[in-house]
Amino acid sequence: MPSFLVSVTIENKPEIVDPEGDTILNDLILKDKKTSVKKVRSAKMLRFQIEAKSKELAERQVMDLCNEFRIYNPLVSRVSVETRSI
Repeated sequence: MPSFLVSVTIENKPEIVDPEGDTILNDLILKDKKTSVKKVRSAKMLRFQIEAKSKELAERQVMDLCNEFRIYNPLVSRVSVETRSI
């Protein structure tokens, strides 16, 4: 059976405050005079190695796991998925 690497990126929705991103921007980037940077958003990434019959099935199985185990809060989080064969 083929193997896939499924990367799940979880970040706050744009309207949700991101204190970690704000801290990185204010305390690290702007203090170092990197004024061309206007905004920083933080995110969490999970990588799953999974065997599945297809890319679509691998993505669906991983998202089912994320939902079942409440890996993220759909009210405040935005999730993106990227999958590749390995």
